[in-house]
Amino acid sequence: MAEEVVQVSKRNWHDKYYKLMLIIPLILVLGSLMYIGVNYSQTGDFFKKDISLTGGTSITVYDENISLIDLERYLSESLPDLSTKRLYEFGTNKQIAVVIETTLGPEEAKEVLEGYLNYGLIEGENSDITFTGSVLSESFFSQLLVAILIAFLFMSIVVFIIFKKFLPSFAVIFSAFANILMTLAVVDMLGMKMSAAGIVSFLMIIGYSIDTDILLTTRILKRHEGSLNERIFGAFKTGMTMTLTSFFALLGALIFVQSFSGVLTQIFTILVIGLGFDMINTWVTNVSVLKWYVEKKSGSERQ
Repeated sequence: MAEEVVQVSKRNWHDKYYKLMLIIPLILVLGSLMYIGVNYSQTGDFFKKDISLTGGTSITVYDENISLIDLERYLSESLPDLSTKRLYEFGTNKQIAVVIETTLGPEEAKEVLEGYLNYGLIEGENSDITFTGSVLSESFFSQLLVAILIAFLFMSIVVFIIFKKFLPSFAVIFSAFANILMTLAVVDMLGMKMSAAGIVSFLMIIGYSIDTDILLTTRILKRHEGSLNERIFGAFKTGMTMTLTSFFALLGALIFVQSFSGVLTQIFTILVIGLGFDMINTWVTNVSVLKWYVEKKSGSERQ
């Protein structure tokens, strides 16, 4: 009996405050837009890019004794857009190499680096050097953005075809957009330089977002067993199980790979952030909009 009273009080609380809860995602969306807008006005880009998107040189030096702090201090004025990171031996914290990335050409970057190291860099022996042209990188970046826009457009069309109603369809699409926007803002705050793989991970965020939003919307609009709150709670249990399973799997993978793979670290970091925001945008934003829509529709039909 006491358990039933608690469940009723929880439902009453949500029934009373679900519209007010929309303020939370609204603040997050507006804050993200403002942050990204300020960043764009200052830098001319919505986010920082690594050399896979801007073009430049990446040099991996296999030397366990290099101090990354001293290296950055020495090279910061000589190499433009400098980025450095350590590579560790798998399963240990032992440094096996350092990676230096810059927009400077390979010969100039190699010469500057050799001046610090006091020994020559021989590709294939104590170093690896790769160079990506700026034209190719910019073309690849443009193609990635087009791919994301096309994916988002077709996703929107499919959602409208499935539900055939503007507001529920718009809520699903807005939730996916908010996930991308909020994740991008946090990535900017972390100072992460976006790679091509990082941009592709935003496509995966769209997929994760749509799964839970379609589950929720289908349960509410196309099923009639139980009350509205019972359908929402049933969708919540299933959807949160799906999301938390993926979240903790990705979080474990992130902890596992961060010492030896920068690309995978970036992908998993973006996905973990995106799934965190997906919980807010699905179970606060979308639930509130759909509940408002269904209750208003039911009230109109009774009249």
